[in-house]
Amino acid sequence: MNRLRILVLAPGCNPESITIPLEGYCQAEALARLHDVVLATRPDSEAPVRRAHGPFRSVEIVPMPWLDRFQNWALRRIFKFNFRSQLLTAFVVPISLAFEWRAWRQFRRRLAAGEFDVVLRLLPLSTVCPSPFAFFLRKGPIPYVVGPLNGGLPWPPGFSQAQRQKQWVSPLRGFYRFLPFARSIRHAKAIIAGSSHTFSELAAHRDKLFYVPENGLSEWAFGEGRREDAESDQLKLIFVGALVPYKGCDLALKAAASLIRKRLASFTIVGDGPDRERLHQLAADLGIATGVKFLGEVAHSEVLERLRLADVFVYPSVHEFGGAVVVEALAAGAVPVVADFGGPGDNVHPGVGFAVPLTDETDVIAQIERVLTSLSEDRSLVRGLRERGMSYAREAFSWDAKARKITGILEWVAGRGPKPQLPSPKPLARLGRLPAVPGVAAGQASACD
Repeated sequence: MNRLRILVLAPGCNPESITIPLEGYCQAEALARLHDVVLATRPDSEAPVRRAHGPFRSVEIVPMPWLDRFQNWALRRIFKFNFRSQLLTAFVVPISLAFEWRAWRQFRRRLAAGEFDVVLRLLPLSTVCPSPFAFFLRKGPIPYVVGPLNGGLPWPPGFSQAQRQKQWVSPLRGFYRFLPFARSIRHAKAIIAGSSHTFSELAAHRDKLFYVPENGLSEWAFGEGRREDAESDQLKLIFVGALVPYKGCDLALKAAASLIRKRLASFTIVGDGPDRERLHQLAADLGIATGVKFLGEVAHSEVLERLRLADVFVYPSVHEFGGAVVVEALAAGAVPVVADFGGPGDNVHPGVGFAVPLTDETDVIAQIERVLTSLSEDRSLVRGLRERGMSYAREAFSWDAKARKITGILEWVAGRGPKPQLPSPKPLARLGRLPAVPGVAAGQASACD
C-alpha cells in the first residue's frame, strides 16, 4: 500500500473528550498510522491533540477567534457539553460552514500545488452540515471524500420514551436544504455513511456511497486476557448510558424484573441523569430494588471493567445514531440485547447478540424477557455469543480496521486502486449462527437480512 498524502478536516476533534470529538480524533490517528496526514482542526483542539502525540505529518490550526470563543461559551453555558443535543447540531452548522471557508483560504494554494492526494472531511458527522470544500474542489484537481456521516434518525412512534425526549428542533431538520452549499455533497468523489439510515437517505449517490460504521474501538478496549468468565447462579445484567428517557433503561428493568425477583439475575446500572430517581422508584415498584445496583457515573476505564464482569448488556435505546457502548460491550464480552433501530440494530447480528424490533413498549419488554430467560437457562449460548462477539468487535470495529476500509475508498478516488466492495449496512460479516432462542430468532432476521 502506497502512503497517501491526506488533508483531514476535523474541527473540534479531541482525544481527551467523549463521543463525536473523540471519534474524529481516533479515526484521524488511525489513518495517520497508514498515511501522511495533515490534520486541520480548531484552536480549542490544539493542546489535547498535541498532548496525544499522534503520528501526524503536521497538526494545523484553522483560527476563527471570535466564533471559537462564542462556540466554547455556548457549549459550556448553554449545552452543558451535551453532544447528543439536536439543537447543538443546528447550532454547529453555521460554524462548520465558517470553518471550511476559512480552511479553504488557508490550504487552497497548497492544494493547487499538488501537496495532497485527497481531502477527507471526518467532522462534523451530521448530514445536514454542508461542505464548501466539496463545491470548491468539484472540478479538481484533488478528490474530496466526506464521512462517515450519520444523523437524521426519526423518533419511533408509540414509545413514551421517545415522546418525552423528542426535541422541538427535530421537524426543522429539512430546512438545511436552504443553506449555502447545501447540495454540495453531490460533488464529493465518495460519500461514507456511518449507519443504515444515513445510507438509505443518501441512496441517490449509490455509485459512490460506502458503508463504514461510525463507531470504533481503541486497542486497549479489547482487554485481552481480562475477561471474567466464572459463572454464577445469577445472570449478570448491565446497562450503561445516560439515564434519560430515550435510552430505555425502564424497558430493560421491566424485562429483567421476573428473573431478578427469582434471584436468577442481578442488574447493574452505570450512568446518571435526570431519570435516576424515577428509575429507583420503578425498581422499588417492581419489587426488585435489592437486585438492582445504581453505580452512577464512573470513569470510562471502570465502565469497561464492569462490562467485562457482566454476562449480558441490555440496551433497548429507542433513538441511537451510533451506540459506541454497544461495540464496547461486544469487545468486553457482554452479550448485547438491543433495539433493532439505529446504530445498535446495524451493529448487532445473529451470531453475537439480539436486536429486537421496535414494535411497541409491551411487546419489546416481552421479547427482551424471553431472550434473558433463555440466556439464563443456557449458559453455553452466552459463551458462544460472547466468543463470537469479541472476535467480531476486533474484526469490524477497531480503528485500524476502519482505517483500512477508508483507505480502500481513498485509494479508489485518488486513482490508486479498484473500487472497494464493502458490505451494505445490514449484511455485515457473519461469524457463524447460534441456535435460535425459543420465541425470538437470534438477533432477529430483520436486523441483518
